[in-house]
Amino acid sequence: MFNKGQLAGLMKQAQAMQDNLKKAQDELGNVEVSGESGAGLVKVVMTCKHDVKRVTIDPSLLAEDKDMLEDLVAAAFNAAVRKAEDVSQEKMGKLTAGMPGLPGGMKLPF
Repeated sequence: MFNKGQLAGLMKQAQAMQDNLKKAQDELGNVEVSGESGAGLVKVVMTCKHDVKRVTIDPSLLAEDKDMLEDLVAAAFNAAVRKAEDVSQEKMGKLTAGMPGLPGGMKLPF
């Protein structure tokens, strides 16, 4: 099926792809995204590796209902997580677009 030279070339390509994926994953740790809710009254900034950097709550909300504030914080976190996942998928999708043998729509485990 493969001769020795083809197999060596394939292994070399696989190692380069693995190195590129590792580098891209490391870079995602430096990319920040933000999510907000309540028309910007609650903001969450996190990296694409889901490390939260900042949570900002408008002071006007501190006098409001605790349950509403909790809901707004949760919504802002969820918005930031969705953005982080979108950015990660886009970046990783560019690297894996030419990988032979991966079924369409297959998500890599990051």
